[in-house]
Amino acid sequence: MSSLVVVNDPGDWPLDMAGVAVSSARAYLSDPRFDRAPSLRVHNLCSSYRYQTLGYYVSLLAEARGHKPLPRVRTIEDMHSQPLVRHLTEGLNKSLQRALSHQRADSFDLDVYFGRSVAERCGHLSGQLFNLLQAPLLRARLERPNGHWHIRGVRPLAVHEIPAEHRAFMIRAATQFFTGRSPRVRKRPAPLYDLAILHDPANPEPASDAAALRKFVKAAELLRVRAELVTEADLDRLPEFDALFIRDTTFVNHYTYRFSRRALAEGLVVIDDPESILKCNNKVYLAQLLDRHGVPTPKTLLVRRDNVERIVPTLGLPCVLKQPDSSFSNGVVKAESESDLRARVLDLLDKSELIVAQEYLPTEFDWRIGILNQRPLFAAKYFMAPGHWQVIKHDAAKRDHVEGPTVAVALSEVPKKVVKLGLRAANLIGDGFYGVDIKEAGGGCCVIEVNDNPNVDAGNEDGVLEDALYRAVMELFVHRIQARRWGHA
Repeated sequence: MSSLVVVNDPGDWPLDMAGVAVSSARAYLSDPRFDRAPSLRVHNLCSSYRYQTLGYYVSLLAEARGHKPLPRVRTIEDMHSQPLVRHLTEGLNKSLQRALSHQRADSFDLDVYFGRSVAERCGHLSGQLFNLLQAPLLRARLERPNGHWHIRGVRPLAVHEIPAEHRAFMIRAATQFFTGRSPRVRKRPAPLYDLAILHDPANPEPASDAAALRKFVKAAELLRVRAELVTEADLDRLPEFDALFIRDTTFVNHYTYRFSRRALAEGLVVIDDPESILKCNNKVYLAQLLDRHGVPTPKTLLVRRDNVERIVPTLGLPCVLKQPDSSFSNGVVKAESESDLRARVLDLLDKSELIVAQEYLPTEFDWRIGILNQRPLFAAKYFMAPGHWQVIKHDAAKRDHVEGPTVAVALSEVPKKVVKLGLRAANLIGDGFYGVDIKEAGGGCCVIEVNDNPNVDAGNEDGVLEDALYRAVMELFVHRIQARRWGHA
């Protein structure tokens, strides 16, 4: 995505960098070449963002043109309301107290230049303010009325307001900011779009391992998409991107769902979308959905405290009990006897008003059918962990786990009824990226569950398609970004 700096007077901007164009505000608003310019990130450094001023209209028209303005109009409006600014910045309290713990005066103006400040102790706080408000240049008024620091107000900072002693620092901050996104020398054309790949480096059971993440990034680059690995701390940076790809285990009461909701609200292309997370993360919902549409599943009973006695007559023993939001074999248990069953059911019902009970179908492996945009993408066999009835075996303390092997299989070699069933089940959820688990037993096949955020690990699910799997996912992002940008979404 190309970068454009917009100022009242281009002479105010002191830098001349490859890949960063400069325009006056009036030229940006009136020059026809900007009307349909695609993939443009607009850094609005006008002297005023007041309503209906040049600075206000630069951000407003940038959004209407499908460009990415910093700051956005919503941010401009937020900064005009000091109570709202204080509300938005409440989460910065710890950083604020830590940064100014040695400040003697009871008031302080913190100037932030592209997320950096000349005040070294305020470096972390400056980055947080920039990520939150997304204004390239801003000034925060900090006060300590009763021994406790507060952010009293934040306003944009015009280029000509930068103190002379700060200008060299601002130039370094801007250079670092832009070169981090637009290197001076490129072996490939400049990227057209920006993709955030959300992951958690500390997750012991990630949706994609480090090698697979690198392959996604490489596939994106080949399609002129700049892919950046982001983490939970980057929520407020989402407006910088055109799309979000979630590669951490999703839950509803979790930061992954907040990312998905925020990204969708910001107009990004999102996989996994919030609706898919909601549907796939509740096995009670899935059981009802699949039953209503006649999709074959193991015999299933939705269990409440008043129908526990129906489990054995309906399903027999052993049977499988599932916590509604279980994942990676956690929250899924096998009951071998009636006494074991009652204890496990009551334990699960302490966490949820409803749980799922299913008949136990022992198999050597489960099929995993990967569905992308309502089409089969890959297939794999997930073999049970050695000596265990599940694909993943956790130790008693859940500090470690053992997985069965994963063997990729060409779609042409998978029984057609399995692929067809996987597609039918996934299409009830949406048009994102899903992994459908299917068992073959007794001459038939049945759906165990539909997963959003399906695993893609290097050397496992990509064993047949190799790099083509990663490219297919990235191509879908490009197609949807383009469709949304040009009004065809």
